[in-house]
Amino acid sequence: MAHQHNHGHNHEPTNYNRAFIISVALNSGFVIIEAIYGLVANSLALLADAGHNLSDVLGLLLAWGASLLSRRRPTLRRTYGLRRSSILAALLNAILLLFASGAIAWEAIRRFAEPSSVSGGTIIGVAAVGIVINTVSALMFLSGRERDLNIRGAFLHLIADAAVSLGAVLAGIAIVTTGWLWFDPVVSLIIVAVIVVGTWQLFQESLNLVTDAVPAGIEPLAVRTYLAELPGVASVHDLHIWAMSTTETALTAHLVILTGYPGDAFLMQVNRELHDHFGIEHTTIQIETGDPSYPCPLAQENVV
Repeated sequence: MAHQHNHGHNHEPTNYNRAFIISVALNSGFVIIEAIYGLVANSLALLADAGHNLSDVLGLLLAWGASLLSRRRPTLRRTYGLRRSSILAALLNAILLLFASGAIAWEAIRRFAEPSSVSGGTIIGVAAVGIVINTVSALMFLSGRERDLNIRGAFLHLIADAAVSLGAVLAGIAIVTTGWLWFDPVVSLIIVAVIVVGTWQLFQESLNLVTDAVPAGIEPLAVRTYLAELPGVASVHDLHIWAMSTTETALTAHLVILTGYPGDAFLMQVNRELHDHFGIEHTTIQIETGDPSYPCPLAQENVV
């Protein structure tokens, strides 16, 4: 049996401490301002957006905490460290936002039956500040959105918040010009739709990673074909691809090579190509010779 691990690439998640600190501070302050003015203006749109922004602050804190935990060193008991905490944070973040959406929708529907007077001018002023704060915060996570599910979640939610604040501005303008109070709960329902659409993919991807599904950006059949077509490989079995964290992917596989162990250079090349072509950083390859006297118990495809 031969095992080879690829340590030639940097696995460490990018440090976004500064971005998290600034975003949490800005959004926490804005939540307080928005909630106060939402109560003063009697605006469900502002209160709903304040609740959504509060859930985003909690989500940012979750993501930040997970990014710190994922850099903890492995121990004898936790051999992968706490890398998976980043996946759990993304899942909790998505669940939190979906629950917040339900609460906002319920209150919006109630407001249709019991409309209340709303200060359109206050909505416009406060929501305009929200556009600036959320856009600035989102731009700090722009560069990492493609590499880390947590960072992408933070980026998408902040961009959605900016769009929602823009919607609140438009609702305020409509209320000032027409006096139609139903614009306020309508915008609240639009907020819900934006949150759900933006959150659903995050929920699905994080749930898939928690249950050890192959990460979305990797085609397992392509990986199997690559391994099967390597020089000297007669067959491939017990292939597993899963996420160690929101930024790292691992692979294990058994390769049957009738001529025996092909050497370290072969394994190093496989590691490098799996990384370069599929983004898989942590690989463990077991070499077998196919001796019928010692069959591999994991050779059957339905055996795990």
